[in-house]
Amino acid sequence: MKLTVDIADMQVTAEPDAVLVTYALGSCIAVMLHDPVRKAIGMIHYMLPQSSTALEKAKTKPYMFADTGIPLLFHAMYDLGCQKKNIIVKAAGGAAITSATDVFEIGKRNHLMMRKLLWKSAVPIAAEDVGGTTFRTAHLFNDTGRITIKTATSEHEL
Repeated sequence: MKLTVDIADMQVTAEPDAVLVTYALGSCIAVMLHDPVRKAIGMIHYMLPQSSTALEKAKTKPYMFADTGIPLLFHAMYDLGCQKKNIIVKAAGGAAITSATDVFEIGKRNHLMMRKLLWKSAVPIAAEDVGGTTFRTAHLFNDTGRITIKTATSEHEL
């Protein structure tokens, strides 16, 4: 069962054969969670680091922002019976798509906010594929917790 995580969206599932997929990760970041004990997965595809830049938008689209979306992702996993100590965190995205000298540095800022939020919550990041200048597609498989990252020129596991 494949579930698509759209831009500014989040999905969690405990379906054994589930695969979460997100496309077009540019400066956006996908935070991917796997609980091998509960056999559950979750993913968010957020666009911007801070909801304070658009408070009204954050009320209707909390998954658009790292600071509102990432905590909601963890709470949705807890609602499935997951425990923080068992959750494996991986991330992908955060590229500089417009140019390597992007003045807004959205990808870099998205990555820094994610790391700050997870660090403050004492949640380690097991692996990440961030930065660069290419779009990514990420697949997260519940049966194994395996993540594949595809770009225009390559595919690898995270």
